[in-house]
Amino acid sequence: MKEAVVDRPKRKVWTYEDYLRLTDDKRYELINGRLEEMPAPGFEHQSILGRLYVKVWEAVIKENSGEVLPAPFDVILSDTVVVQPDIVFISNEGLKNIKRERLFGSPDLAVEIVSPSSYYRDRYEKFVLYEKCGVKEYWIVLPGEKVIEVWCLKDGKYILHSVAVEKGEVESCVLKGLKVKVEEVLK
Repeated sequence: MKEAVVDRPKRKVWTYEDYLRLTDDKRYELINGRLEEMPAPGFEHQSILGRLYVKVWEAVIKENSGEVLPAPFDVILSDTVVVQPDIVFISNEGLKNIKRERLFGSPDLAVEIVSPSSYYRDRYEKFVLYEKCGVKEYWIVLPGEKVIEVWCLKDGKYILHSVAVEKGEVESCVLKGLKVKVEEVLK
């Protein structure tokens, strides 16, 4: 007896060109060809983003080392990966990769402030993507746990460079002079 063959519809693999054709006002990221809607961040998230952005901006200005931008800002890591980290630092050298008002390639530093709706994507999927695409430093900010982790790329793999829980200080490995006290950012 022969089994019936059922054609299953293929899931669409989204590309950067598809992403550019979106016409609504929603925010999206493209994770390995999968379109992910990003809900508007809440008050706590934005408060943390503001305080942390100032710290990063001050270090960048002091060293005249590049540019720092808050989300939303498109970072195109590949044709099927477009992300909007909460904060990105692009070194002076990396600024050559700004084209059409977007970054084509990896930032030197990416920060994600994790919310319950983004936990898996920020903690696991983006960790792997950023590591694979050569983002030199990845900060994971966990407001609920009052934790900041700083991961630095060494020989193609992330190593935990600095971590602070509730109190204490984290330090950047790529941005000279950037030190952040967790209690000043995660109030």
